[in-house]
Amino acid sequence: MTDDWRPTATIATLRDRARLLAEVRAFFAERGVLEVETPVLGHGGSTDLHLASLSARATTPAGRERLWLQTSPEFAMKRLLAAGAGPIFQLARCFRDGEVGRRHNLEFTMLEWYRPGFTLDALVEETAALVHRVLGREPGDKAVPLRRRRYRALFREALAIDPFTAPLAELRRLAEEKGRLAMHDAPRDDCLDLLMSLVIEPGLGREGVEVVVDYPASQAALARRHRDPEDGEWVASRFELYLEGLELANGYDELTDAAEQAARFEEDNTARRAAGLPEVNIDRRLVAALEHGMPEGSGVALGIDRLIQLALGKASVAEVMAFATPRC
Repeated sequence: MTDDWRPTATIATLRDRARLLAEVRAFFAERGVLEVETPVLGHGGSTDLHLASLSARATTPAGRERLWLQTSPEFAMKRLLAAGAGPIFQLARCFRDGEVGRRHNLEFTMLEWYRPGFTLDALVEETAALVHRVLGREPGDKAVPLRRRRYRALFREALAIDPFTAPLAELRRLAEEKGRLAMHDAPRDDCLDLLMSLVIEPGLGREGVEVVVDYPASQAALARRHRDPEDGEWVASRFELYLEGLELANGYDELTDAAEQAARFEEDNTARRAAGLPEVNIDRRLVAALEHGMPEGSGVALGIDRLIQLALGKASVAEVMAFATPRC
């Protein structure tokens, strides 16, 4: 008889997890942010080239349909924003195919929240405050100072290249050297992502919370874009927050232009076809919500399992989940 029926987290850890989730809910209650729940299944999925969505066939009033398991609750939450919900948050079950490891699980919990009227800087400060709260530290604690870093500056410091202007051949050479992988046909963003994850990310957040801003415009996803004051290059209006070499959160100055959003979805599926990846159904209801009008503001997704892992000093996310994917 095997013992793989047992949970991957101890019961004591699950009690600590429940306590920390209560702290998250208290944080938002104090700030007047409404907790919401949205469906895990939807008619549209994430078209993002770097995400692998899971889907299921289901019988609905319309007949036998393909429904997508959410990679994040973003689309449904934005529809609530367009309907006038105001500031909202959710602790959502999310799914991403193939993501299993020390920092990943196929099924995980995403903390996502949206702040109409918030600038990206205001959301950075709030995200850092939440991290402090879960870690049991006071805002401004010298143990976890907040430091902002520009994406471009990080590449210059670590690799002596400008990620925006370096020739693709040079990026491929560096990616092959650092990753020991064949990258001779890799697109620019794949090279940058590999260099970021292998060379730069492990050193981020070692002396406190670090926030990376001004990503390449091609990595904007569902964020707005703005001009880099240095030379006018388009950059993404987004941030990622790191602590102890671990990416915890990804925030956007949210795109509200329905036509541009629809075009980005189509571009994603074109890129998926070119890469030999399956197309993902576009969320037409999100586009309709944007056409109706979604208030301007910022939103952020935070991997709550990773944050709890850090808070409790565990080696992997499996140790803070009742049943990680191998034992589900």
